[in-house]
Amino acid sequence: MKVIITGATGMVGKGVLLECLQNNTISEILVINRASLHIKHPKLKEIIHTNFLDFSPIKEQLKGFNACFHCMGVSSMGISDENYYNLTYTATKNLAEILLENNPEMVFIYVSGQGTDSSEQGKINWANVKGKTENMLFKIGFKDTYAFRPGAIIPGKGIKSKTPWINLMLLLFKPFYGILKKLDSVTTSENIGKAMINCVKFSSEEKILENRNINKMAKK
Repeated sequence: MKVIITGATGMVGKGVLLECLQNNTISEILVINRASLHIKHPKLKEIIHTNFLDFSPIKEQLKGFNACFHCMGVSSMGISDENYYNLTYTATKNLAEILLENNPEMVFIYVSGQGTDSSEQGKINWANVKGKTENMLFKIGFKDTYAFRPGAIIPGKGIKSKTPWINLMLLLFKPFYGILKKLDSVTTSENIGKAMINCVKFSSEEKILENRNINKMAKK
């Protein structure tokens, strides 16, 4: 299996990358980042690409892959609605269109979020934009598509969020990680990675996966 990962510098993306590096069914990993990961591994290749609104300059390097784990995301806090829309919906659409043209049999997995509104008509802008993004991906024509909607996530060792307040919350709850991991309503960065790999390997009837489904898929 050959996979593309976006957002590997973030908490979810890095967790997914680490699981892919350890998984023997994955022979090649291509990460697309704005900044280098500074990780060396025989099956890891990195493309530094700063303009996520235009993937055409790297189009030829995106051929021959079985899956894309699109973990790139931005917080809606502190940015305009227009910027959030462009970095969430427009960037994802542009990437998906190029990948579909290059790899029509690809499985595309999008990291959305708990509370996403599939109706696109809710009162919360970020939830509508993510819902619109999910709906676009389900219709675009990939072999298979999944939307992961994680809620509470316990990060693996050495993994941190780019959002300061999330890191503060994780620090406060760290003494309770052992108990929290036993709850189906909480998932881990490791489980998200394993669940993504298993969605490609085995497929799932559930196409929108929240924490309980993610944990279940991780054990398959």
